[in-house]
Amino acid sequence: MASFAAYATLLPLFQKAWGLSNTEAGLIGGIAFAGYMTAVPVLSALTDRVDSRRIYFGACCLSALGAAGFALFAQGLWTALLFQFVIGAGLGGTYMPGMKTLTDPLQGSAQARATAFYAACFGVGSSLSIFASGWLAANHSWQAAFVFGTVGPLIAASLVMLLMPPGHTRKEKAATALLDFRPVLANRVTRYYILGYAVHSYELFTQRAWMVAFIAFSATLQPAGTAAAALSAATLAAIVNLRGPLMSVTGNELALRFGRERIIFVFMTASGLFTCGLGFAAGLPSAAVFVVMCVHYGLMLGDSAALTAGAIGSAHADQRGAMLAVYSFIGFSAALVGTLVFGVVLDLAGGNRSTQAWVLAYVSIGIFGVFAPVARVLHKITKRKINENN
Repeated sequence: MASFAAYATLLPLFQKAWGLSNTEAGLIGGIAFAGYMTAVPVLSALTDRVDSRRIYFGACCLSALGAAGFALFAQGLWTALLFQFVIGAGLGGTYMPGMKTLTDPLQGSAQARATAFYAACFGVGSSLSIFASGWLAANHSWQAAFVFGTVGPLIAASLVMLLMPPGHTRKEKAATALLDFRPVLANRVTRYYILGYAVHSYELFTQRAWMVAFIAFSATLQPAGTAAAALSAATLAAIVNLRGPLMSVTGNELALRFGRERIIFVFMTASGLFTCGLGFAAGLPSAAVFVVMCVHYGLMLGDSAALTAGAIGSAHADQRGAMLAVYSFIGFSAALVGTLVFGVVLDLAGGNRSTQAWVLAYVSIGIFGVFAPVARVLHKITKRKINENN
């Protein structure tokens, strides 16, 4: 994860240095998700047929290549878009294939808990990426942050190839083509988890992409002498991100105890409502802004592992790679759209120096969570009809 959050951490720096609009800055942040979307259908589906460790190894090398290219050659919008795309493609071959390698030998609650801890490590890796990128840029250069992002994936590739057992693959010849996802989409239960993950990703990854910029903006509204620099905002964002892993695991444990559907909808609704009001917190004292963002981030991650564990549990073992391909593709498609929409709303509503613009931008990503109760009612009606037909 060393390269994943480097750009988002240094977004304010790049906006100033390269003269980027909010829309352009959001496009660079979102293009990594486009790279992810391009790679994940093929690479994740391949894990049903090829040892997932080999997929993981190649994708780690791709992430390292993208980070190295960014450090050496990025000079503005177009070069940044290219190398962020490559970094995202590398993530597409590591996150879900790694999850499949981990969960294949497991069943039931053990599988759900392994999924939760793995998803939590995504948050830990993101937090460390934010912290390291901010520190390296502040004390050395922004290029040093991407050098760090080059080394991390290469270490990960070596660890997985040397220490992990082979992943599960089909013993017989596959009955469907590699990119034929109709069996996955035919699973009604899986479809609900995929839709839920899309709403979750739309909000979560957009917030991650713009978090440092929002904290930096909030710092400019503080009384004279208390405003923090943008790179100090990176450290605060890293600490906020560390709330995610704890809440991801906690949410999954609550789901195992009280019911997965109930817990998912509770966190999704609470997070959506909180997100819609987050922009209003910009003018609060710095300590209050930090607390509000910690609470918000915890709510966003409360349904993360529960969604993924439910999706994995709903899929046939021989279709798990294909299911994760669809699941991840739809989720990161939503993340790409959300990241871009956020930047466009900021520009249209007055720019990133306007509190009103930040309020509207956050509403644009929280609105779907607000309607989660409506989705739950429709879900219950559908389940009732299915049971009646059966």
